[in-house]
Amino acid sequence: MDKRFDNKVCIVTGAAQGIGRGVALRLAAEGAKVVMADFSPLVEDVLAEVMASDGQAVAIQADLETYQGAQDTIDKALATYGRIDVLVNNVGGAIWMKPFIHFSEAEINKEISRSLYPTLWCCRAVLPVMIEQQSGVIVNVSSIATKGINRIPYSASKGGINAMTASLAFEYANDGIRVNAVATGGTEAPPRKIPRNAKPLSDAEKLWMDAVVDQTIDRTFMKRYGTIDEQVNAIAFLASDESSYITGSTIPVGGGDEG
Repeated sequence: MDKRFDNKVCIVTGAAQGIGRGVALRLAAEGAKVVMADFSPLVEDVLAEVMASDGQAVAIQADLETYQGAQDTIDKALATYGRIDVLVNNVGGAIWMKPFIHFSEAEINKEISRSLYPTLWCCRAVLPVMIEQQSGVIVNVSSIATKGINRIPYSASKGGINAMTASLAFEYANDGIRVNAVATGGTEAPPRKIPRNAKPLSDAEKLWMDAVVDQTIDRTFMKRYGTIDEQVNAIAFLASDESSYITGSTIPVGGGDEG
């Protein structure tokens, strides 16, 4: 039986844990040759999971907050498999959750560097390859937090990804390239093995985070968080040929919350 990603080369960034790990495992299970990129050495554990299931994959540790890290990832894919069919940009995530006036300049810069630049750099690095091929699919992981409290720099980053998604799709449609995004809602996930913010939360920060959780659940029709699999389902659909007439779209997967 044919699988959706048979013989397709798929890059998944942020593949060491959470949604990225789920996407990498799913694409490999559906026949993809997966290039898993992450800053953390934990990506090697995910590689071992794929190999144990007779999947095809390689891993690279790369700092995707830099253009060099993005280019190294593209080069790894080309050196290993000779082409790139799909890029899933999954790196990002709010580091701090607090009212905007409590963010320092350094914290704002760090949030933007974490949640906007990896997608920007990876798109810039992969596009020449896809243009030469005259084919390719990019799926960006955005967020419904573009309308949310206590994470304005993160919200701004994800709003930038939505704008980038629409504009890239418009600019490169004639080159056979589709670009879409999934705006993920609140998602249940195991505790992060490497926390985004290792510093213990103050009492005020705990209250601000609780407010984010309450707002996220209140805005959903379903009044619950989603699962990793529910996010992976949407990402895999947009990455596959089943979505061949969809481009330039940001699809919310937030239980009715459209961000």
